[in-house]
Amino acid sequence: MTRHGTSFRLAAGLLLLLVLLAGCGRTDQTQAAQDEVLGVSDSEILLGSSLALKGHASYLGTQTLSGAMCYINKVNEAGGVHGRTIRVIAYDDGYDPPMCLSNTQRLIVEDAVFALFCYVGTPTAVKILPMVEEAKIPLLGLFTGANALREPFNRYIFNVRASYYQEIGAAIRHMVKDLGLSRIAVFYQYDAYGFDGLTGVELALKELGLAPVARGSYIRGTVNVEEGLNRIAGSGAQAVAMIGTYEPCAKFINLANQRDFKPLFYAVSFVGAEELARRLDSQDRDLLILSQVVPPLQVLQPDAMTSSAREYVDLLRHYFPEEKPNLVGLEGFINARVLVEGLHRAGRQLTRERFIEAIESIQGYSLGQDIMVSFSPTNHQGMEQVFFTGLEDGEFVLIRDWDDIRKAIASRRETKSPAEKAKP
Repeated sequence: MTRHGTSFRLAAGLLLLLVLLAGCGRTDQTQAAQDEVLGVSDSEILLGSSLALKGHASYLGTQTLSGAMCYINKVNEAGGVHGRTIRVIAYDDGYDPPMCLSNTQRLIVEDAVFALFCYVGTPTAVKILPMVEEAKIPLLGLFTGANALREPFNRYIFNVRASYYQEIGAAIRHMVKDLGLSRIAVFYQYDAYGFDGLTGVELALKELGLAPVARGSYIRGTVNVEEGLNRIAGSGAQAVAMIGTYEPCAKFINLANQRDFKPLFYAVSFVGAEELARRLDSQDRDLLILSQVVPPLQVLQPDAMTSSAREYVDLLRHYFPEEKPNLVGLEGFINARVLVEGLHRAGRQLTRERFIEAIESIQGYSLGQDIMVSFSPTNHQGMEQVFFTGLEDGEFVLIRDWDDIRKAIASRRETKSPAEKAKP
């Protein structure tokens, strides 16, 4: 063998060794990247939440969180999901969009959570949409029915509940077709939440050849409802659709009653049924209806509850004995059940993409009587059901016969003075 041939072979061998070493390096790096999933360790899955835990909307945030945690606590005590327990980092945003944005950035960047979970409110959730898309992080279980979280379709957003458009559309149809009402006003929170609800009312009325007879609003975080009440009371409205939170809506109803302005009041689910009822004066509470996206809790009649609601009540009593069961908490509980089902389906080799695909695979998943959840790669809203409740003796119960509401409205009209009866 010549000296040149030996040198060539040595050089070729060295080059091959370098290629192999480089390839091994890339393989090791690729494998390391695959093995490292943000927010997932051998023993834990880390989730992040930003919601109102203090301030004027704190009831909604605290109850959503406790409802979710009572199920997560049960799962963790049983060993978690595929050997991993679930830990939720929850920050208070006070129902303030900039604070929610800051909290979410902290959860994604500093805390490096696997997914976001159980956010509360339209103005807060809408604010973080660009950040969620940029980070490609799943966000599941939002206590809001906003259309902006559904259209256009977003691969990383999973809504469990029905939309405000669905709630409001069904309510308007009942008011017009079943109750014979045509003069409907809107009282709304002056922000993304209220605007979304206002649009929903306008669209639903337009389908029936109608339009709102008046519009009144208030600023988020305040209870300055007087100007909005003046506009609506002077319109002769037969019904008022309310897109707000419990405190200003309760004040609006109480002041309206004091002025002897007594239309049918309707509020969407976000209002917080139990807290609204607690803040109302005693008179004329029978003509207040709420739409709900989970079945009503018949706490005094356990046999009438769905199996999912019964499990929520039992677990809440066990883990949060100081809390009273409520519809907000039940929604948080249902969010947690969907979350855990998705984690189970994703398997031990958990990644964000596998989790997204796992949620999309949920079809016809029953959470008990009247609660069915389905997703798909093109539909990220799990539930379509809307229920209606009326206030009886301080509790919201399922409306089974709209004729009872119609008769109550007629009875109220019969008690009016001749001058009041003459109003349109």
